[in-house]
Amino acid sequence: MTAATLDHQWSAEDLTLQPIGAWVIESASGLELALRDASGPVPVKTTGRLVIDLGGVIELDTAGAFLLVRLERAWQAAGGSVEWRGGDSARQALINRIRAAIGEDETMPEPPPQSIVVDVGETVLSVGADMQRYLRILGAVIVEGYRSLVGKAPFRSASMIKQMEYSGLRAVPIILLMSFLNGGILAQQSAFQLRFFGAEIFAVDLVGILALREVAILLTAIMVAGRSGSAITAELGSMQMREEIDALRVMGMNPINVLVLPRVVALILVLPLLTFLSDIMTLFGAMLTLWFYSDIPPNVFLSHLRTAIDFSTFFSGLIKAPFMALIIGLVACTEGMAVRGSAESLGRHTTASVVKSIFLVVVVDGVFAIFYAAIDF
Repeated sequence: MTAATLDHQWSAEDLTLQPIGAWVIESASGLELALRDASGPVPVKTTGRLVIDLGGVIELDTAGAFLLVRLERAWQAAGGSVEWRGGDSARQALINRIRAAIGEDETMPEPPPQSIVVDVGETVLSVGADMQRYLRILGAVIVEGYRSLVGKAPFRSASMIKQMEYSGLRAVPIILLMSFLNGGILAQQSAFQLRFFGAEIFAVDLVGILALREVAILLTAIMVAGRSGSAITAELGSMQMREEIDALRVMGMNPINVLVLPRVVALILVLPLLTFLSDIMTLFGAMLTLWFYSDIPPNVFLSHLRTAIDFSTFFSGLIKAPFMALIIGLVACTEGMAVRGSAESLGRHTTASVVKSIFLVVVVDGVFAIFYAAIDF
């Protein structure tokens, strides 16, 4: 096979191309580069003429013809003229077939600008659809939980314990570390501001109430949503992609009972325990920080803490934990079951799971804050 080459010559705005050798698919990548080097960037507007001389071509297939026809289209689109020379009837017929296959360039009309009212409406509809999906999953979980309690359906305790290990036990180190650091930061900032009023000791009150009522549970729920919620979504999503969930249905198993219920129950059980550990570690970090930063020894810290908080302060955060765990589990499982067949869909739903879970956790925390204020709790 004769090597494919390309001779070219510029004359003012006119360009003459002379393909030589076998212009076939095996040489297509090199020929494309040669055409690009010879013609350069096609000008936006030109009145020049492009001459393509096929007299030196020994062999021409659809790949070679496509490269030449594509250059012809670009030149004509810029306003220039194109002349073909030296081609026999067979090659001219091939070029005509390539032209017909490519078709005329179609200019897609620009989409009209979308009104902000349409954007708001689509967002509202999307939120409504999400709420419907979450409520359907919640109803299915309640039904399967009741059937398991009355013995009409098996309760998969082994699966639940495994999920408790993944979502709870393995999350303990990072929860403790983040809580310790967060407690130290809260204590330092509180003491720094109160120092101007000679009231550093009240940093104990501030940290104790903030940690037990808000900070510890919020931090723990957000960490669980980002760590365990995303893992649940990715796991169920990959099962959905491989049609394993459909296989469960074919075998007569309910995916809600097999996959969703154990994960939701596990989260409901472990999040209060993680919150308790976060409470303790946040206060421990605050105690050490105030000891070294403000010279408040641990015995004074603990003594003042006992007067600043009571059981209502302690339980006000723990009461939120099961509700937040339920939300994280429902959102994670719903988004995982909604994955459809591609890695892009899996990534999108995993991201949506984390974002929606954290948003709803913050909303629920705000609702509880209003409720506690209304009942003076």
